[in-house]
Order: sequence, then C-alpha cells, then structure tokens
Amino acid sequence: MKHHIKNLLKVITLSTLFVLSTMSLSHAEEKLLDRVSVIVNDGVVLESEIVSLVKSIKDQAEQNNQSLPSDNALRIQVTEKLINDTLIMQIGERMGIQVSDAELDQTMSNMAKENKMTLEQLRQSVVNKGSSYEKYRESIRTELISGQVSRGSVRRRIYISPQEVNNLLSSMKEQTLNDVDYNLGHILIEFPAVANAEEMVVQKDKADKIISLLNSGSDFTKIAMSSSGASNALTGGDLGWKNINEMPTLFSELVEGKSKGDVFGPIRTGLGLSIVKILDIRGRQIVEIEEVKASHILIKPSVILSEAKAESMLQDMLDKINADEATFEALAKEHSEGPTSVQGGNLGWAEAQIYDPAFKEALATMKVDEYHKPFRSSFGWHIIELTGRRIVDATEKMNENRAYQMLYNRKYDVEQAQWIKETRDEAYIEVLVTANK
Repeated sequence: MKHHIKNLLKVITLSTLFVLSTMSLSHAEEKLLDRVSVIVNDGVVLESEIVSLVKSIKDQAEQNNQSLPSDNALRIQVTEKLINDTLIMQIGERMGIQVSDAELDQTMSNMAKENKMTLEQLRQSVVNKGSSYEKYRESIRTELISGQVSRGSVRRRIYISPQEVNNLLSSMKEQTLNDVDYNLGHILIEFPAVANAEEMVVQKDKADKIISLLNSGSDFTKIAMSSSGASNALTGGDLGWKNINEMPTLFSELVEGKSKGDVFGPIRTGLGLSIVKILDIRGRQIVEIEEVKASHILIKPSVILSEAKAESMLQDMLDKINADEATFEALAKEHSEGPTSVQGGNLGWAEAQIYDPAFKEALATMKVDEYHKPFRSSFGWHIIELTGRRIVDATEKMNENRAYQMLYNRKYDVEQAQWIKETRDEAYIEVLVTANK
C-alpha cells in the first residue's frame, strides 16, 4: 500500500503540478506553479507551504529584531514542523475533528481583541505583511484542530494517581520552592534511531560545542532554532514558565537554587542529550482568586437551526424573563442544550478563567443580578444570569490543582514527544526536495 501511495504521488508530482501558463495556436509554454516537497502517507507538503512558513518566521524575526539560523537550517526545522502538522491533521480527519466557520470566526475575534485590534484591523495587518488573510485564517483552523488532536491523543496516555498528587502536596508543604517559577530554554540533540558508539560520541561532541557557545554568550534562540530536535525548536526552545515541581526530575535537580542565565547539560534522556538554560525567574504566585456564580442557557446551531435563529430564540427567552413571563431556571430546564440544563443552567461557583474565552469575557462585563444579551462562544449561543461574585482563599484548592497540573505537565512533554515519534515511525514519509547543501 505504501509503495502504491509513493508511486501514485510521484506521478502527481511529475504530471499534475505542471500547468500550461500560456497557450496559442503554435505553442504552449510550461510553467512550474508548485511542487510536492514531502510525501506524508497519502498526503503531501508543498514547496509553497515551506516557503510561506519560512517567510512568515523571517518577517516575525525582523519585526522583533531577532537573529535567525541559516536558511538551510531554518528550512529543515520548518519542513519537520509541516510533516508533524500533516500527520496530526490526518489523525484529526480520521477522528472526525472539525472547527466550524463560526468557531473559527470567534477565535479570530478573540485574537484581535487580545491584540487590542478589531477583526478588520487584524485582517489588514496580515495583508500589509504581504500575506493572504484567507490562508492565515485557515492556518488558525489547522492550529485549533492540531491542538485538539494532540491534547486528546496525549491525554489518554497520561495517568495520575491520587497518591501521586498527595505525595507532591506533602513535598510542596515542606518547601517554599513552589513559589518560584523558572522560564527554561531547551535544546535537544537527538540520538539516531539505531546509533553506534561512534555516532553517540559525535552527538556528545555537538552538545558540548553548543554548551561552550552558550557559555560564551551566543544567542540561545538562534542555536535552538537551528540545532534542536525538540518539537518547540521553531519557538527558540522556550519551554515557558514552569515551577520546579513541574519540570522533568532531571531538570529540577539542576535548576534548584540556580541563577538566571545558567546553562546545564548535556543531560541524557531517552530521546537524546538535553541542554537547558534558565532564561528568567519569577517569584510568588497569588492564591486569592475571584469566583463567579452564574447560570446559562445554551442553544447550538445546526443544519436545521441557523445562527440567526439560535440568537433570536435566546433573545425571545430574555424578553420573557425581563417581562416576568418566565424564569431563567425554567427556560434553561426546557430549552438549554448544555449538561447543566437539569440544574436550571446553574454553573455553580467557579473561577471565570475556566470558561471559553467569549464566555469569560461576557462575565467580566456583568454586574450581579444582571443578564447578558445573546452571544456566540465556541460551543454555541448563550445568555447568562450572573448571581454572585466573591474573593476566596484558594490556597488549598489551588495547591491541589497545581499539584495535579504539575504532574500532568511533567508527563505531558515526555508523552507528547514519544507520541509524535511513534506516529512518525508508523508513517510513510519521503522528502523529495531538500535544503541546499
């Protein structure tokens, strides 16, 4: 089957991606519009996709006054990312995961607001950079689907027992290090799938050379982008902010009590040799949080129920509530499609941060005992009744949640890397166009 796919796609590569650009009675001139650069199972990565992502990264780096590795090194990393993206999207297609236009529009609107822009201003900023807004919009859809597939696939591989949580909570109570977060950078020098002693020495020498360069002041981001085999290479190896309990044990033992700018490694793991740098350190986290108590009615648009009709139905319900012709609770029990409908739409006390971005934003604008007009989230159309706000000491709850999340994050990075590796090992991948030597 794989050989059949390979031969079929090569035929496509040679025959269908060449088109006649001009034609007259006497001759026709062939012009190459695009070509297949990588075959990934029954899909492909096009040369135009690689060129477009490389250009996007270069444009972003120029705006941020950031240096980049060589074009060849950058192309290799971009190609690896697009191969992974293609594999993940193929899994998403088999799983039936989709992001509707309405969900995508809501995400785009939220992105614009986070950047203090209107949706039109966001669109214009993309166009001004010489990019297609439609392609940019579809890339966001791809990222949303990819995120759902990755989280769903990796989550199933992670088990955290109550005893693990209790053990970590006990450890946290005995120390104050849980109030310190580290922003780590990571470079992974991968081992070949089957490596001999000589190859292992070559990789060790490469890692030692990188550490020497970093200690002499070389740019960590640039080296990570050109040399790292980790999935976050294109973001400069940035692991984000992590508590010491959240890191892989090998990392936490090294960084505890160390200073910003310190470099550690090479650390041998199952995937290769890791090099870690402390990019920054920050202090204590606030454990007081605001909780809201709210109820909602959810109507989900469908093939037979339009967006406009769903919004109109909710507005009619709101009019009845304001006219004292019906109660919010009764209408929620009768019409809401959410799992809380049996409780009259009651969501109970919760931190607003847990909700969908559009839902969270709606709550932020409300006063107690107020109703919110119909609005769209990624789940459908809602109206909200806000019945309370309170500030609570969430230390105990926060520590328990943090302990679980720390264990999850600690396992997630390892399981995600292993999942991607297994997915690639099971796939048919052939690179047809490589970087220039």
